[in-house]
Amino acid sequence: MSEATRRGPAVEPREIMQEGDAELRVTWGDGRACLYSAPQLRRACPCAQCVNEVTGQRMLKPEMIGNDLSIENIEIVGRYALTFRWSDGHETGIYSFRYLRQLCESVEANDDLE
Repeated sequence: MSEATRRGPAVEPREIMQEGDAELRVTWGDGRACLYSAPQLRRACPCAQCVNEVTGQRMLKPEMIGNDLSIENIEIVGRYALTFRWSDGHETGIYSFRYLRQLCESVEANDDLE
């Protein structure tokens, strides 16, 4: 991602919508829309329980998160992030808008490789 897309409209959501129990749609200020599934977001949780703060190693095993996971609650954190309460009881991750945008772009890049 270029320096220009790491700030400004690319990481400023214009609309945040929960779609059903298990999807989130974010439309960014630059017009790009990203759809996230609850399991995808939960598996990418950036909290200290899920990622070792010292090494950066992911502690959460993706296979531990079922595909039937749902979003129970979404809250905005300041003007920079979202936090979720998941149906598995987890609720400590803070997903910055920048991180959400990176997740979207990395998923799309992987889709392009297949």
